[in-house]
Parts: sequence; structure tokens; C-alpha cells
Amino acid sequence: MNNVSLHRFPRLAFVDLETTGGTASMDRITEVGIIEVDEDGVREWSSLVNPEVPIPPFIQTLTGITDDMVRDAPTFAELAAGIARRLEDRIFIAHNARFDYGFLRQAFRRTGRDFHPEVLCTVKLSRRLFPGFERHNLDSVAERHALHVTERHRALGDAQLLWQFWQKIHDLHAPEQIEEAVRRLLSRPALPSRIEELELDRLPASHGVYILRGADRTPLFIGSAVNLQARVYGFFGKDRMTGRDRLLAAETAEVDWIETSGELGALLLESALLRQHATPYNHVRGDDETCAWRLLPRGGALQGAVATSDDLFFAYDPELYGLYANPAKAREALRAVADSQGLCHALLGLEKTRAGKSCSARAAGHCRGACIGLESVEEHNQRVRAALQSQRLQAWPYPGPVAIPENGAWHLVDGWAYLGTAHNEMEKADLLKGGRRRFDRDVYRILQKWLPVFSEKVKPQ
Repeated sequence: MNNVSLHRFPRLAFVDLETTGGTASMDRITEVGIIEVDEDGVREWSSLVNPEVPIPPFIQTLTGITDDMVRDAPTFAELAAGIARRLEDRIFIAHNARFDYGFLRQAFRRTGRDFHPEVLCTVKLSRRLFPGFERHNLDSVAERHALHVTERHRALGDAQLLWQFWQKIHDLHAPEQIEEAVRRLLSRPALPSRIEELELDRLPASHGVYILRGADRTPLFIGSAVNLQARVYGFFGKDRMTGRDRLLAAETAEVDWIETSGELGALLLESALLRQHATPYNHVRGDDETCAWRLLPRGGALQGAVATSDDLFFAYDPELYGLYANPAKAREALRAVADSQGLCHALLGLEKTRAGKSCSARAAGHCRGACIGLESVEEHNQRVRAALQSQRLQAWPYPGPVAIPENGAWHLVDGWAYLGTAHNEMEKADLLKGGRRRFDRDVYRILQKWLPVFSEKVKPQ
């Protein structure tokens, strides 16, 4: 195997799948074929897979894989661990790799596994190494290079063709030429041709929100932009991508967009859409339990009580501190502040102690002794407020909803919650009918920057 550049690419996996259809998010795998190539040799493995759904008749005719054949086969979940081991730390090589990789990634995701290999598409490799040929599908490649066909449209048979193709190119090209082609393709899975394929020239050069969708139109990623065309062009046209970007580019089948009146409108709409869609490529915001500390006087001492955004008065409370994803994180943060500032856990309500008994922070050398009278309650209260002052939330500065103007549109906000954007009085009235909304952490953070810019133009509603 010295002629296949194993010293440059020592761990390879030639992969082919058979499936019930062409959409990774909806269809299922019916067969997996893998050829592992490394310094220890070449190993072949394949298995039928029970897709747990019927195989369409035309797919049965194409592949020869019938419902009867897969009825007693293992499910993908049962095979996942073994397949993952076979593919671990290998370059994933497939013909039209986006298809095979997409199905495996979705299948692994259903079992709770991440799957992010380096991917090499032999269609693209064939185009790069043999630019004089027009067709690069697997049948054309096999005929052109006189590859030995065993079972066409069966997973292991097609994987064997890829392994033969890999050996053939080493007979026809210098190792350095192959290495350069492979490295370029590994680092640029989203070629500029994707710009034409997705018809990105239709995008306007204006503010708005763009939505990258998968083959079934499910939103994969939602983002805002000052210039929609430049932003999306920039993503699909850049030379180098992170692994996550490469995956997103490969899975994107369609790009939608919504123009907005300006940058603020784009940010607010993006936030609203991310509330509606659990997109796999956006950072999880997970703020269903958004909460803060409320300081309440109890027995003369200021104690912390967790307030959640389910309280409709949350946005109007002037005594709230910090924003946390859940009460456990809120308590953890307050303990950290208390320990760094020498505050008493007992007086803060973080733990219960008997009167005159020191708190656990005192025993650990953090508390200054307010719990046992070494510091007055009044002095402790002052230090509590000083320690939390930088985390104090701004209460909603208006008695009710307001309209924020931006280039002919009005963004309606109430209590740090975005109600929507209106373009006339009737639309305003419709948006206001819904009543008060729940505090929105993202809207709060957006408006901390933008509200001062528009403050003189804001109109109470």
C-alpha cells in the first residue's frame, strides 16, 4: 500500500450508505458499508440496518434492499457505537459526501452522539484531478478507470469502488498533487459554487434577518445582518471555515430572508425568531427560567430571594440583581460574590443557622462575622448593596409599552419584551392587544445599547 500515501493520510474510511430516501432529517439508513485503511491494512465491514420505517418500492428496486431483508437487522442505535469506533479519527471519504455525511450525522444525533469528522468528497476530488472530464458520478468514475464493480447500489460494493478509485489516482498522479488537492478540499467544503447553487444574488443589500434551511426547510441557523447579501455571501464564499461552519454550509439547501427597517429591527426580529425555532447551529439560549436576585429586608438584614421572569412585574422591579438561567446558577453566583466580599451566607439567606451561631463561610474564613455580631447588620447591608450594585438590573423606564421609531417603522416594546414591528397605527393597535408579555433577556440586552440612541424619539403607547 506504499502507493496510496498512507504516510500523508494514515487513517482513512471509505463510506457508503443506502437509505429510504434523499432527505437526511426525514429518511433513514438501510445499509452501511465501511472500508478502513491504515498502516495495519485494509478491513471491510457492512451491515443492513432496520430503518424502522417502510422502504419505498422504487428504493427497493434501485438498491435491492427490501423490507423483509431489514426486518431482523439491527437498528442504527444498536450499531452506532461500533460505527463510531470504525470512523473515529479518520478522514471520512464518500462520493457526494454531503449526502452520506448528512445521513450519518442525523442518525448519530438521534442517538445523542456528535459526529464531526474531516470530510472528503470523491466527486470533488475527481473534478479537481481530472478536470477534462464532464461527468464525475460513480458510474462514470468506475467506467473511466476500469474499476471492478461488485454490487452497485449496495453499501459495501460502492465503498469498494471508492477505495479502488483512491488507489487508481495514486497510479496516475504524484503524491504531492494528491496531497494538495485533498488538503484544499478538506479545508474548503463550501466552494463559491454554493453561492450560485443557492441563488444568493437574490439577497438584498439591506438590513434584515437570514434563515439557513435544510433540505426539509427546517431552520438550521438564524442570523441578523446590516447587509444581508454581504453577510451570507461572506459565509459561503470564505476560504476557511470552522468545523461547525463546514457542517452548516454542507447542510444548507435554501436561504430565506426578511428585510427590516434597520439594525435594531433586525436584532429584535432575530431574537423573536430564535424563540420560535430550536435551530441546531445557533447557540442555545435556554432562558425559560430566567431569574434574578431580589433583596428583601428580613429581620433587619437584606436577604436574597429568587425572582423569576414568570412574574409579570419582573421587568418593573427596581431591586433585582443579575440575570441567571435558573435558581441553582443564581445561588452559585451569589455564594461566589459573598465569599469574595466577606458577606455572611446566613444573613443573605443562603443557609440557615441558629441565632448566634456562625455560618459555614465564617468557618472557611470568608464571612467577616455578621452572623455572630462582629459586624453590624446595617454595615453588612451596605456592603451587600455595594457588592451587587454592578449587577443591578435597569427597571423598565416607562409606565407601559412604547414605540421605538426606525426608518418609518415602529418597534413596540413593553417591559423589555418585544411585541413586534408596526408600519401604521392599525398594526400598532393589533400588537398592543396581546397585553403584557414576559421579560425577555435578549431584548433587555439589545435595548441596553439601543434605547439611549432612540430615547428622545420613543413614544409611549
